[in-house]
Amino acid sequence: MDKEEYNRVIIEGVEPEIDCGSTPIKRTVGERVRVQADVFCDGRDEVVADLLYRREGEEVWRKAPMSALGNDRWEGEFAVEELGNYYYTVRGRVDYFGTWRKDLKKKYEANRDVKPDLLIGSNHLQMASERASGIDSDELKGFSKKLKQENQEAAVDVALSDEVRKLMDKYPDRGSETTFHKELPVLVDREKALFSAWYEIFPRSCGSEPGKHGSFKDLERFIPKIAEMGFDVLYFPPIHPVGRTNRRGRNNSPNPEPKAPGSPWSIGNEDGGHKSVHPELGTVEDFEEMVKKAKGKGLEVALDLTFNCSFDHPYIDEHPEWFKWRPDDKLQSAENPPKKYEDVVPFDFETEKWRELWRELKSIVLFWIDKGVKIFRVDNPHTKPFEFWDWLIGEVREEHPEVVFLSEAFTRPKVMYKLAKVGFNQSYTYFTWRNTKWELKQYLKELTRGELREYFRPNFWPNTPDILPEYLQYGGRPAFIIRLVLAATLSSNYGIYGPAFELCENEALEDKEEYKNSEKYEIKNWEWDKPGNIRKEVKKINKIRKENEALQTPWNLEFYEVDNEEVIAYGKTNEDLTNIILVIVNLDPHHTQSGWVRVPIEDLGIPPYQPYLVHDLFNEEKFVWNGEWNYIELDPKEKPAHIFLVKKKLRREKDFDYFV
Repeated sequence: MDKEEYNRVIIEGVEPEIDCGSTPIKRTVGERVRVQADVFCDGRDEVVADLLYRREGEEVWRKAPMSALGNDRWEGEFAVEELGNYYYTVRGRVDYFGTWRKDLKKKYEANRDVKPDLLIGSNHLQMASERASGIDSDELKGFSKKLKQENQEAAVDVALSDEVRKLMDKYPDRGSETTFHKELPVLVDREKALFSAWYEIFPRSCGSEPGKHGSFKDLERFIPKIAEMGFDVLYFPPIHPVGRTNRRGRNNSPNPEPKAPGSPWSIGNEDGGHKSVHPELGTVEDFEEMVKKAKGKGLEVALDLTFNCSFDHPYIDEHPEWFKWRPDDKLQSAENPPKKYEDVVPFDFETEKWRELWRELKSIVLFWIDKGVKIFRVDNPHTKPFEFWDWLIGEVREEHPEVVFLSEAFTRPKVMYKLAKVGFNQSYTYFTWRNTKWELKQYLKELTRGELREYFRPNFWPNTPDILPEYLQYGGRPAFIIRLVLAATLSSNYGIYGPAFELCENEALEDKEEYKNSEKYEIKNWEWDKPGNIRKEVKKINKIRKENEALQTPWNLEFYEVDNEEVIAYGKTNEDLTNIILVIVNLDPHHTQSGWVRVPIEDLGIPPYQPYLVHDLFNEEKFVWNGEWNYIELDPKEKPAHIFLVKKKLRREKDFDYFV
């Protein structure tokens, strides 16, 4: 076998690598990709490993050095700086010169004769000079000669110098170089895919009079209120014409009142379909104007992308082949037995005309992108083929890499995770039903550690128009604040359905986790300043999130010990520990809970003898703590949570003006 047919360097266990490299990991602009790999060779020779990366379209690889972690494990990282796709791989080589230096040092320290070794080193330097050019080549030749000098001590000093090492690293012997056989993909999104605060509102409930259908013009007077609370995504349920056939009435009644507005998710009538606006909301031009005004207040509009129809949608007559027909020649409505959605008709993704259907659905997305929408909350994506989403999101990203898709899929975990793999930038989660400390800790560890964190970005919602959890039904106002704090600080993406949430609406259908008199089926006229609302708390939370870098990612989450199962404590820090956040929450909305919290001061860079300041940003209080264990007490009616900014260094006498 010729030498060029085999490689001494082995590269294995590259991480992250999802589905053998077929699924990209996800990052947002400015985030870092940290890569580990096993890189080793036979025998006792030293090896060197490099992390290679490039942006799609670049021909030349950029290089980041990898550091040895021990046991032949190496680690390196690089930052992604632009939207689009990146690729990375690992390269290793035998470090013949490094091996020689290591052996030379050992022999010299053992008082052995190293003259023969110095001649070998001189040859290494001479060969490197031939690979180099200019001044570097001349310097390498000069060092090569110095290794042959009579003064052995001086020669060894030259051989082991940092200057020689740096030059040799610049012009290494690449004869043994091996590159990992895969180029692994990274999908890079804009920052809002990682850090966002969503506010969901029904525009039709923004009318000036009770029962009157609101318009985009009416909505504009609420935009400043929502912006003042600190949200940056304003999300609307479907804004299209609503079907008339089998229209649902109040509380999803099959017998609607004469003026029942119907469910917005039953899309389409004689006024148009997915590319039209409900006439009472206004025109497409009115929508575009409203988007601009929202943007002026720091709010980006997100639309609901619902790929189903009403029985009255124009597609029914224009493309009957896109739907399922029963043997009695009637359209098949949507079903999830025993539930039956008689006002909704699903598309048949197994139609022989699937290519035409896919192209039309893509055109809907592009239509609204053209109107200024760059964020879509996708309704029930798990009921459509994975390959369709893979294709659609990929096609849209080719032209608009800034677009963000949120997957609204409360379904089996593997299905939710697969949707993230095929391209969804954010995902709904089971947070809505995780209430106890054990549940929260186990679920957050699943989301933020291991492979899942590389491609699944959680978006935490304590409520939705469909879901009023029992915790909110029975916990009163404190429960809403508790769930707000948890959603907004555990995850960097979160949202609320308002104004129901900040008004602490908790009336549910009997024995169900659904709102009574749900806004899905009727027009509301909300009392925005209703006594007992938590708008002030929402505003404060969003302000804290924006001002503290540590809260702008979920991947830095660490849980801390508390000697009370009704209290949860966790911390988040930025990389250089200049921003340290400690969150402590009473999970019991009915009773005061207390306990001792263990703060890992050593990990936070706080000496055990040094007191430190904790500033409660949520309640505007300050305390001086000492050591690891500190006492807390939280009354849910007055103070259900602490959000501490930890300041490691207290002012001392030397900081005082008179100190000399």
